[in-house]
Amino acid sequence: MKPPADSIELLSVAEMTRADAMTIARGKAGITLMENAGAAVAREIVARFRQGPVSVLCGPGNNGGDGFVAARLLAEQGWPVTLFLLGRRDALKGDAAIAADRWTGAIHALDADAGRGASLVVDAIFGAGLARDVEGVAAEAIKRINEARIPVVAVDVPSGIDGDTGAMRGAAFAAALTVTFFRAKPGHLLLPGRLYCGEVKVADIGIDAAVLSEIRPAAFLNAPPLWAHAFPRPRLDSHKYTKGHAVVVSGGASHTGAARLAARGALRAGTGLVTVASPPSALLINAAQLTSIMLQVFDGADDLTAILEDKRKNALLIGPGAGVGPATRENVLAALLSGAATVLDADALTSFAEIPRDLLVAIKGYFAGPVVMTPHEGEFARLFPKIVEEGGSKLDRARKAAAEAAAIIILKGADTVVAAPDGRATIARNAGPELATAGSGDVLAGIVLALLAQGMPPFEAAAAAVWLHGEAGRYFGPGLISEDLPEMLPAVFRDLLPAL
Repeated sequence: MKPPADSIELLSVAEMTRADAMTIARGKAGITLMENAGAAVAREIVARFRQGPVSVLCGPGNNGGDGFVAARLLAEQGWPVTLFLLGRRDALKGDAAIAADRWTGAIHALDADAGRGASLVVDAIFGAGLARDVEGVAAEAIKRINEARIPVVAVDVPSGIDGDTGAMRGAAFAAALTVTFFRAKPGHLLLPGRLYCGEVKVADIGIDAAVLSEIRPAAFLNAPPLWAHAFPRPRLDSHKYTKGHAVVVSGGASHTGAARLAARGALRAGTGLVTVASPPSALLINAAQLTSIMLQVFDGADDLTAILEDKRKNALLIGPGAGVGPATRENVLAALLSGAATVLDADALTSFAEIPRDLLVAIKGYFAGPVVMTPHEGEFARLFPKIVEEGGSKLDRARKAAAEAAAIIILKGADTVVAAPDGRATIARNAGPELATAGSGDVLAGIVLALLAQGMPPFEAAAAAVWLHGEAGRYFGPGLISEDLPEMLPAVFRDLLPAL
């Protein structure tokens, strides 16, 4: 999905409905918006597919109205179109009824074989605001079309995908292309919806972007326009002390690699100085592996406190390979008391699984600096069991956790969500399968650390780090191991910085 740079806002179904209503209230007819939507669908089909028999499947609402328009415009251009309708023609209302009146061809009742003989299917059955599971004839039609592997172009979202959550409701089309309007929705990016949408095209249908100032969306596509204003840019008068001093806490002798991966990621991401704080048992192992990264011995929370008394050491990461247990808990609390920006990852999170309240109270303490937490789903469930029990989308859960913890939450995955306590959130789209390798998350934590050390606000730092991490993986491609990620960052920066 490649929307224009100024189209990073994600609208919920309710917000999109409001944008439509505000546009209509300002004088633009609803049927005009519907005509523009149907025209956008037809235009994308003509541009991308070879002309052939098309089955257009329409539902009983405005999504179906868009389908009627697309069917008419395709037929006018010589495409053989067969139109199927779920429900009765005389039950259509409003703009959808007007669009149906403008269709002069036959209208067939939707049945399970609606895709038979078609080289392309246009799915305009249900829109993003699906309120119940798809069942009956619609579910059977979806099943047979998917099994036949007929290319599907979905209008707004594939029928069966919840536009807010990305959840599948009963059955869902596996679309090759989804054409949505004005702004994308969270369900286009959240799994599993992202897997069903195929390529997503965001089309302009005449809604004025000025409505966004009143709607004030708080969810965004994770892309540079979201955080470019705060991104640290190279300055001629910079030196290592102006670019922050990051500290990474190492684990014991047999668990040192994760900390070094994070430290390398931090150094490549622009921190002026990086120190690995190493327990005595791991000192020689770390010393043998580190060159431009400094090394300092520590033995327990008191030593870590002493290290952080040097306020030039302004950001700290603890968790990768740190070990699970009381010692790590004490080190975390010492870090939070120092006032340094703190990234809590992996073992630092799991160490509080039995007493998560202790961690949350410490984060909210008077001395704590900005905190970014980087759980995967398992770690998240251990820290926020009530939120998981309540359910909701990944976006909902991350927002609730951020508010409860008073911290930035990076809820990791192919659809990584970054959420702030004030409700702002962003969803990643550039995390590829190559990132599913041991140590990848350690490098991500190091990139977050680097941006915090350079003075980025925590929400922007977390979002930018997730994007940089995804781009590094994409630049390398198949065969990536975690050690490759830091080494791809210079190439990512070469492309990114001139565009900021």
